[in-house]
Amino acid sequence: MGVAGSALMLQRALLLLLLRTLAWAHVGSPDVYLDAQAGPYKIFVTVRPPAVIPGVAELEVRASNPDVRQIWAVPIPLNQLAARFAPVPDLLKVSAQDRQFFTGSLWMMATGSWQIRLQVKGSRGGGTVAVPVPSVALTTKPMSAGLAWPLGFLMLLLVAGLVLLVGASVREAKLLPGTVPDAEAKRRARRAMAMAFAIVAGLIGVGRWWWSSAEAGYRLKVYRPLQMVATLSPAGILQLRLNNPEWMNGPERNAGQNGPALFTRAMDDFIPDHEHLMHLYAIREPGLDVIYHLHPELIETAQFQLRLPQMPPGSYRLYGDVVHANGFPETMVAEVQVPAGLPGRPLEGDDAAGTAAAWSDTSSSTRFTLPDRYVMQWVRPEGALHAKVGMPFRFRLVDESGRPASGMELYMGMPGHAAFVKTDGTTFAHVHPNGSVAMASYMMAQSQLATTRLSNGAMSMPGMDMGESAVPNEVTFPYGFPSPGKYRIFVQMKRAGRVETGVFDADVR
Repeated sequence: MGVAGSALMLQRALLLLLLRTLAWAHVGSPDVYLDAQAGPYKIFVTVRPPAVIPGVAELEVRASNPDVRQIWAVPIPLNQLAARFAPVPDLLKVSAQDRQFFTGSLWMMATGSWQIRLQVKGSRGGGTVAVPVPSVALTTKPMSAGLAWPLGFLMLLLVAGLVLLVGASVREAKLLPGTVPDAEAKRRARRAMAMAFAIVAGLIGVGRWWWSSAEAGYRLKVYRPLQMVATLSPAGILQLRLNNPEWMNGPERNAGQNGPALFTRAMDDFIPDHEHLMHLYAIREPGLDVIYHLHPELIETAQFQLRLPQMPPGSYRLYGDVVHANGFPETMVAEVQVPAGLPGRPLEGDDAAGTAAAWSDTSSSTRFTLPDRYVMQWVRPEGALHAKVGMPFRFRLVDESGRPASGMELYMGMPGHAAFVKTDGTTFAHVHPNGSVAMASYMMAQSQLATTRLSNGAMSMPGMDMGESAVPNEVTFPYGFPSPGKYRIFVQMKRAGRVETGVFDADVR
């Protein structure tokens, strides 16, 4: 292997390591976006979870209607027992410049699968919705040099002052005014100062040990996603084995609480999300020109298997979405090399694929022509795209003449699915018409709200309650790019039994 090959392998290994540190519900995209219906009110919710736990989550809510007067919010663990003892909700602050924009801050006190319950009141009564939010520590926050140096100087000043004070008290405290201490008093003072310094240094050492021990304990709670190892047989069988990196997989308890654990992670508790235990995206690199949306089957604990369809050769980055029984979603990352001539099967069921021109620095698109000559359009807003700004991404499917496509169908119960991928591989988000949350988690949260149940017991979810009505040729995805850079957006809609995959590029400032 040449130097270039070795460098490429090292680069991929470092990138996979980085992705493992960033992956959770999505890869490198921790903010939660939800387009929800709270009773008669449509709201767009953005939650920015804290990077450390305990920590403060920032909450933004935009109401579509001007008749919303007040919104309350409260964080609750996503389980029936804890939900019964919800604390008093906080009233969100309405913007003085925009009466339809509300903001607030909420403490997330423990690791786990949480929900933020929103109570909306206005001229048409009230409504409630629950937003599932994974609450995990993603990092530790080191002390900055600008703060460490002044604090270090103050500590030295305090130590020196304390030692000098002890020396002065031993040397001169019992002397009459104007009396000069003798040599013996000075020796006693020096011994006392040495003893005081030793005691203070020992206390500082104990404090440093305690701090290091507490920091090490906290580092064990920093989120480590399930690891996924992919192997491909000559017959085209893809094996995905999940490994647990020993994070929250035992009887963990939250500090200061008694009773059963609020959150644990297991390897045998996956629940269906859109009727599948895993959604696997395979994206060819470096051009991001080929994408497959596949659904491996669980064959034994922590092992999935899939016979690959016919795929162009190349290196594929794999993103696997699963949801635990407690509502906690995870995205795992792996890589597989598909050789030329690998036997494959035709696409079947909910599996889908798409191809496009390789991404380049000049890529920019709002219109994508599909193989059957239909066209997918991105109804893109005017102006530049900016990071950390939640917005609706609207797409429509039309025929060659620009007429709305007929024969539209739901794709796994929804008008469409989207994947937002940063070209350097550090961001991946599988987004639905109602938002970036896992639908299994969302349904779990709504099931605890009696006011969100329909008369037939079904759940009211934007983009899913189609009933017997025709499926529209448009779909909207709430999302916000987590950081500046180049992104590729894959959008999938279903028409006449065929899953159409549109590909669009975005330059985010």
